Amino acid sequence: MPADGAHRDDGYSSNHHQGPVVAASDGPGSKEPGASPSLGIHALSKTFGTKTVLDSFELELRPGEIHVLLGQNGSGKSTLIKILSGYHVPDPGGKVEVGGRELHFGSAASSYNLGCRFVHQDLGLVETSSVLDNLFFGTGFPTTAGMIRRGAAREKARAALAGVGLEIDPDVLISTLAAAERTGVAVARALLSDDSDRPLVLVLDEPTATLPVNEINRLLSTLRATAATGVSILYVTHHIDEVTDFADWVSVLRDGELIDTWPVAKLDRERLIHQLIGAELEKVQRLESPHADTRAHPPILTVSDLHAGPLDGFALQAWSGEVTGVCGLTGSGRETILGAIFGVLPREAGDVRVDNELLPPLRTDVAIRTGVAYLPADRRANGGIMDMTAQENLTLVNLRPFWRRLFLRRKLESAEVDKWFEDLDIRPRDGASAPLKTFSGGNQQKVLFAKWLREVPKVLLLDDPTQGVDVGAKAELHRHVLRTAKAGAAVIVSSTEVEELVTLCSRVLVIQEGRVVDEITGDRLTATALNRSFHLEAIKAGNEGVTDA
Repeated sequence: MPADGAHRDDGYSSNHHQGPVVAASDGPGSKEPGASPSLGIHALSKTFGTKTVLDSFELELRPGEIHVLLGQNGSGKSTLIKILSGYHVPDPGGKVEVGGRELHFGSAASSYNLGCRFVHQDLGLVETSSVLDNLFFGTGFPTTAGMIRRGAAREKARAALAGVGLEIDPDVLISTLAAAERTGVAVARALLSDDSDRPLVLVLDEPTATLPVNEINRLLSTLRATAATGVSILYVTHHIDEVTDFADWVSVLRDGELIDTWPVAKLDRERLIHQLIGAELEKVQRLESPHADTRAHPPILTVSDLHAGPLDGFALQAWSGEVTGVCGLTGSGRETILGAIFGVLPREAGDVRVDNELLPPLRTDVAIRTGVAYLPADRRANGGIMDMTAQENLTLVNLRPFWRRLFLRRKLESAEVDKWFEDLDIRPRDGASAPLKTFSGGNQQKVLFAKWLREVPKVLLLDDPTQGVDVGAKAELHRHVLRTAKAGAAVIVSSTEVEELVTLCSRVLVIQEGRVVDEITGDRLTATALNRSFHLEAIKAGNEGVTDA
């Protein structure tokens, strides 16, 4: 991946001011030495007001190359994607070329016509429409004499879905699909083309944020197969562990500047983390399981014979000071547990009690009053109100401390919000009055954490609490989770990320077909054990109804 500057013998790039330097013929993704780049980004900068969010960014992708871009929230990754997709216009002086042709900034049509395709983090699917309609909404259906050819559309849709490893009916609604299937549909839509408009570059923004490990592996396998056809892939993620055995190159973006670029074959994980955050991370230590005398007291949370969606008699007890993890394949019921406990999802049967007080279904007000806090997986759709300010989101659950004689005292509210901004290092520090949607994903999540932590909950329910959050912010949030447990709360973490469960939890419940099939604790609680558990679940799910000979 040649650029200006000198190539270093150790295989790492030079400093970003000289340009990222690695040889195109060295990378496994470079199909031919000296091949013309599919994507060339040159001196790209973007300034909002007085803040520079992208500074002289340089990057080249060769045909069939997979390039991972890592960076903390607010590092400039989303701005880069929005420039490539035609949403933002960069500062003067920069240039982007796709297949040797120059991109016209601010034009989504130019980006598409040159061969750029995008899978955004929110996927952009219409859940109330069919897979077929979602595939053709953007490009238009095949027609004859102005009439839609539904048969030809279905045939083309099935071929596109098969190309990403999906065997689903194109006529089913998006809302009926599992998370991995929805991501697969978004990838299939991006790659759907005729020979005349074949994509050259596929850009994916956090496509695995909500996927469990087995489904992540399936998606990465699909993307490798896509790259083998000659499509270049720019892959944005916070999951460092996805880089190995998947990508050809990895680059780090920090504070809008390209810090370094590595061939993955020479990747040093510790150095990579150091480059991401600019300092070494303090290791987060999980809590030990509660002592026997603690368990002698009644549990704070008791869930009995819970039936809700795919849950079939789920049961759970959680004690003060304990962090309990929940893992399972998509569709196992893992995604339903915390919402059903809190009351945002309906229950068909079963009891939920906090300190032996019964929580009725669909009564989130009772749950909050009883001391239960719930952070859902989708912060944009369910966790926060994006058009309201960060301050309003942070204090929304409880405004009582700020009322004085029928008036809401804004100074009292602002003072408390400032304290939480400092405590959780929410950036920008003076941005409390800005809409939540203007914050980076990691800082949005910190605001929503603060919303519940200020309530000093008895029970803290966290559903994929650090999805889309960079490695530095993730470690900060993990420390707050453990601090909350040490203060006496019972914490339940439902997560698709194995390392997160191992880092935080003293025990992990494995869910299959709506029930707990295993409890992993103590020395057994390792990433290897959890990955093996996922693997066994996938085998059982694939062999459903098949018996041994």
